[in-house]
Amino acid sequence: MLDLTEVVRDPVAAYERAREESALARMPVPGIGDLWVVTRHAEARAVLSDPRFEVNQRSFVRPPGIPEHCLPYLRTMAEIDGPEHTRLRRAAAPAFTVGRANELRPRIARIVDRLLDELPAHDVDLLRDFARPLPIEVICEVVGIPDEARPRWREYGAAVASGAGEAFVAAIPRIIEDAKNAEHVLSVALSETKRVTLVWHLVLAGQTPTNLIANGVDALLRHPDQLAAAAADPARAVEELLRWCGPQLLTTPRYATGDVEVAGEVIRAGDPVTVAIIAANRDPRAFADAARFDVTRGPNGHLSFSHGPHFCLAASLARVETELAIGGLLRRFPRLRPAGDPLRAPDPGTLRLASLPVDL
Repeated sequence: MLDLTEVVRDPVAAYERAREESALARMPVPGIGDLWVVTRHAEARAVLSDPRFEVNQRSFVRPPGIPEHCLPYLRTMAEIDGPEHTRLRRAAAPAFTVGRANELRPRIARIVDRLLDELPAHDVDLLRDFARPLPIEVICEVVGIPDEARPRWREYGAAVASGAGEAFVAAIPRIIEDAKNAEHVLSVALSETKRVTLVWHLVLAGQTPTNLIANGVDALLRHPDQLAAAAADPARAVEELLRWCGPQLLTTPRYATGDVEVAGEVIRAGDPVTVAIIAANRDPRAFADAARFDVTRGPNGHLSFSHGPHFCLAASLARVETELAIGGLLRRFPRLRPAGDPLRAPDPGTLRLASLPVDL
């Protein structure tokens, strides 16, 4: 049984210990009960692609206080399974292809350069000053938010990054209202409600590149032997950063629709199941020299964007953002170094920092 206190204190070590003991662990989670945790790569891929494990309303808990009129816009495709999920995904997919992400490269690169230009000379918190504003600026670019509205969208991004609390709840109706009035350059065949919902989904998903960029820079600074290789080939480095310090520690809980055997254990109908992505990504059964951080690694079959029907729709966009951010940062500031210990946010489900002080 995983101890939740130990998981919060050091989630990477806790999930890795569980993996070495068994492909399946149990973890008590408030509001859910005993959660099955899949820890090994092969079993994780199998569960994530098995329709007998479904995402449903119990998979998500909304913070209290959200206005009633906002609720129809918050049910994203991540919360839907089956034919409805497939239909929504097919409609939205053309806006998030590899080709579309590459078309956006020049625009994203300009945003990266501008944010690097704006970094303060002293007391730089790379999370606050660079990693957090970048994805929300890219979302504004993708969605068609006018320039005059972008300062408040940065505020929205910071509020959503908190994950809960008054600021988070207060940001929701403002995001929805602004999304209704946006140009909607996404060009997807959806109703207005679903288009606004897609914008909300993007704002939530924007936390992945925020945390990946911060985690990645921290990992590189802790492994200075990898800095030159990352600067030379940031696209390849991004894949190892996803494997080594991808922010999503656990997948969204799924519920068994019937009794299912996994790794010799029977998961009963109605039981909640999640995948410990960080443990699967460092599974020596799937990766040679899995305990080594190597930005030249390849091929790299990590599960940081999940697997199966709920593979991250915006993965290509997140990859391009992170590649341009890491590459641009290391080229602009080749003497980048820590300016103190980063502060980690205690979170059993997400590997994220609360601050990342650096000297440029």
